[in-house]
Order: sequence, then C-alpha cells, then structure tokens
Amino acid sequence: MSDPRQSPVADRAGPVTVVYVLYLVGLAVGITGLIAVIMAYVYRNDAPAWAASHYQFQIRTFWIGLLYGLIGLVLALVIIGWLLLVFTAVWMIVRCVKGMKLAAELRPYPDPTAWLW
Repeated sequence: MSDPRQSPVADRAGPVTVVYVLYLVGLAVGITGLIAVIMAYVYRNDAPAWAASHYQFQIRTFWIGLLYGLIGLVLALVIIGWLLLVFTAVWMIVRCVKGMKLAAELRPYPDPTAWLW
C-alpha cells in the first residue's frame, strides 16, 4: 500500500528535480553536473511531454553552461573572464530554480531552446 504522506506529484517530478539539484551542487563540486546531464539523456526518451521539455532544457543548460564557462576561463587572464564566470553561475542558478518551480507544478518548460532564461 502506498504511503499517504508521500506525494504522487513529487514521485513524477523526482528525476527532473534531481537533475536540477545536481546542477546546483555542480557549481561547487563539478562532477555532479556531468552526472546530471547523463541522467537527463537517459530519462528523456521515456518521459512524458512536460518532463521531456525539462530534459531538453537541462541538456542545453549543461552544454551552454560549459561553453560560457570555458570562454570565461580563457578570458580569466583579463578581468572580463571573471565577470563571465560570475554571470554563468548566476545564469545556472536562475535556470535551475525556474525549472524546479515548473517541475514541481508538473508544467513543461515554456521555451527549452532559449539561451538566456
């Protein structure tokens, strides 16, 4: 019998939310971002439409964030690179928080191909 305290919404949004949390932890640890993108690739094929939009968004977040991060590291020799790295961290946090909010409501991400937010 199922536990009445456990929300069925949380069960369905679980893997999507875990990927977002791993991305946020990845800002400090690093390797969890790679684990998160692998999870997103694995789960996206069998996901319902609302979750598939999140997985697409999460995969793009990883690759775009990696691009921004690498450019920031190269430019870190000059001051602008440090600013780009700070921007990338804030960008990642905003995308993850917005995605977690929508996932908790079981709503699809409105524009999973967006580069900014």
